[in-house]
Order: sequence, then structure tokens, then C-alpha cells
Amino acid sequence: MARERVVVVGGGLTAARAVESMREHGVDDEIVVVVEEHRWPYERPPLSKGYLAGDEPSSAIYPLDAAWYREHDVDVRRGVRATGLDIVARTLATDAGELPWDRLLLATGASPRRFDGPGAGLRGVHVLRTLPDSTRLRTALREGDRRVVVIGSSWIGLEVAAAARTYGNEVTVLGRGEAPLVGAVGRELGGMFADLHREHGVDVRTEVAVSAIEGGRGRAVGVLLTTGEALPADLVVVGIGATPNVELATSARLTVDDGIVTDAAFRTSADGVFAAGDVASVFNPTLGHRLRVEHWDNADASGRAVGRVLAGQDVEYDEIPYFFTDQYDLGMEYSGYGELAERAGLVVRGDLATRECIAFWVLDGRLVAAMNVNVWDVNDQVQRLIRSGEPVDPAALADPDVPLASIGASA
Repeated sequence: MARERVVVVGGGLTAARAVESMREHGVDDEIVVVVEEHRWPYERPPLSKGYLAGDEPSSAIYPLDAAWYREHDVDVRRGVRATGLDIVARTLATDAGELPWDRLLLATGASPRRFDGPGAGLRGVHVLRTLPDSTRLRTALREGDRRVVVIGSSWIGLEVAAAARTYGNEVTVLGRGEAPLVGAVGRELGGMFADLHREHGVDVRTEVAVSAIEGGRGRAVGVLLTTGEALPADLVVVGIGATPNVELATSARLTVDDGIVTDAAFRTSADGVFAAGDVASVFNPTLGHRLRVEHWDNADASGRAVGRVLAGQDVEYDEIPYFFTDQYDLGMEYSGYGELAERAGLVVRGDLATRECIAFWVLDGRLVAAMNVNVWDVNDQVQRLIRSGEPVDPAALADPDVPLASIGASA
């Protein structure tokens, strides 16, 4: 039987894990990976963490090296941009020519949202998504003694702020909410992050909006708030979220709704076409509706899972969303369903003031999310409780003398 061709479009962790998983699970077909950047597929957390802060080399971003792709007969075509998709002819148009496929995986990721006001194109205005983005920003930050304004109090925004302060810069963070991260972890936990940054000298502004980035001689020199206040800036970092890269899917008339729509096995509306990672809006059997997740763990886990699907296995993807951050001396892990946590009650074990605690979100007597802050080796137990759906006792959750392993009806 002739070998088929599996084409993977994307240069991130999802693409790397998918091809790795395919080979691990017996796929002997030809595998071609189309990567727009002139790099091997890489992961992104170091770009706002260790690499940006100068603690890790650029090599830390690659989950698989060049030798692995050669040894496993994976054809990685770097510096090639996919420009169109024909699902009838089963061809992928690229700027290097047409590429036929038998099965296709779209792992095209997401792109950072740009500031949409005046001054967005000035020199000194940064976004953070790619290795070149991180390298340019790191080069600018490590000069120190610069005035840095971060637009957006997102995870990326706060991680950049922490790196900028570590290099000795003056930092202001601007957020629309009543606290940083309020949409992700709520006001009380968001306030904990605000306090952390203020203690490290960051001017954290809440409930503010930006009307323009001001320029002089083609460079950013300040940020103008809607109140009329002007904040001087030597560089501006925009961290206001990301949008899924659905252009190929849209051109092929795949179903798109906040990402490429798939079932729980990553199948799109077109036969033979799959989507995973940041770009995919995947049916979640636990929630009963689709969910798009942009965090590292989803890129890793969904890449591995879609590789199994492409190997012919039956898969129903139901991973609990997970993410982590490192800022100054704070390390955190979060597991759970943010949309459920928004309606849940908060239970805290430990002390928010000292930032050594576990926050639990309990809805209708069941754990739906949890965040451990400078408390380690508990995530497996947290995920067990969330997945089980068993009733939990809030008093037991709050009591540090009650082992998490003992909580739950079948613990």
C-alpha cells in the first residue's frame, strides 16, 4: 500500500507534539510540517518567562531538535507560508508551491491583538508572540533605566512587567478591570497579583483605558489615557490577548466560531482535516459545549491527542485546562474551568497576604477550579477532585491540616 501524506500546518508546540505522537503510535506515512518561521517548531512560555528574563537560552524553546526530525523522517519545511486550502482537491497552497495531502492538521495558533488606536505602528511598541518578538523586547529591556508602559494586565503583561523590573526598568501596568487578571481569577486573587507587583515597584493602574500611543520622530514617547493623562514611555508593550489564526480555515469554508470548530476528536467540518491547539474550538464532553484554550498545556496535550487520532485511535479529548506563571518569587498553577469559576464561591487554604495558599472555586458543592500559589505537588489531587465531580466540604478544603487526598466521597 502506498504511503499517504499527512501535512501539518504550524510551527508551535502543538505541531511538534502531533508529529511526535504520530510516530510514537505507528504512523508510517509521509509527514510534512509547514512552518512560516525559519525555525523548528517551538513552544512559547519561555518567551515571556525564562528567555525574556535572561535565565534560559533560546535553545530551551525547542521540544524536539533537528536530529529528531531527521531520525523520524519528518520533512519540516521552514520559511514556507501557507496561503490557501482546497478541501476538494486536497491541496495546500504555499508560497513555495502546491502541496497535496491525504490528511491535514491545522495547528496555526493565534496572533497577538494589536492596539487599535493612534500610534500602534511606532517604533518602540512591542507585542510578544514569537522568538524574534521576545529577542527584540529582551534587548530593549536589559538596557535598564527605561520607562516601560504595559498596556494590558494579562498574564503576558504581568510576566513582561516582572522581567522589566528585574532588569531595573521603571514599569507601569495599565488594566481595564478593577484588578489585574480579574477575568481569569477574580478580584481577590487579581488583587494579590497587583500587590505583588506594587511591592516590586510597579505602578499598577486599574480601570483605565488608553486612547493613543504618542510618538516623536517615529518612536513611542508616551501613552495617553482617556482621562487626558499622559504617561512618558521609552517603550510600550501591548498585552491585550490573542486571536486565533483561522484564515486558512475561512478560505476553505470550514466552520469557524472563535476558532476552528471541531468535535472531541479534533475533526473539523471537512473530511480529513483536523485542528488542534490555540486555533481549535474543541467540543468538551465535560462542559457539553466547545472550548478554545490558549495555554501551553493545551498545546502540549492536544498535540499528543490529535497525533493519536491521526494514528487511527479513538480519542475523546477532555483535558482539564491548566496553566502556570512565574513572577518574581511567585510560582502558580491553575487547573479548572474559568467559565464555571466565575459563578463559584471562593475558598482559600493558607494566606493570600503571604502568597502561600491554594484557592478553590466551588460551585454547587463541587470543585470546578483551583490555583496553588507557592504550594507544590498538589495539582494531581486538585485535578482528581475536579474530574470526579464529587461533593466537597468547603471547611475541609480550607483546613491545611486536612490532606487533599482525603477529600471527596471516594478518596
